[in-house]
Amino acid sequence: MAGNTVELTSANWEAEVVNSETPVLVDFWAAWCGPCRVMAPVMEELATRYAGTIKVGKLNVDEYPEIAGRFGVMSIPTFIYFQNGQPVRQIIGAMPLERLVHELGL
Repeated sequence: MAGNTVELTSANWEAEVVNSETPVLVDFWAAWCGPCRVMAPVMEELATRYAGTIKVGKLNVDEYPEIAGRFGVMSIPTFIYFQNGQPVRQIIGAMPLERLVHELGL
């Protein structure tokens, strides 16, 4: 991953999401997904703008379907906001940065 986003895997999920001291926004995506590619720079901008406040992670659903399945991800892009290791908000679909910030309550 480029910049401030974190590439999430089954190996680092617990450390990066479950045990994170800061809230984590997880972008469930896939390389073949057009709307996911549109959201990539939005996620990078969000990670840069809110560095130190929230962590932004990206999880490839093709590589880690078991994690996507655990959270009921059926469409991508799906964004799940975790606080204290628990999912508190789920947002589905591509959108402009400001709308995503509003949806997250940031």
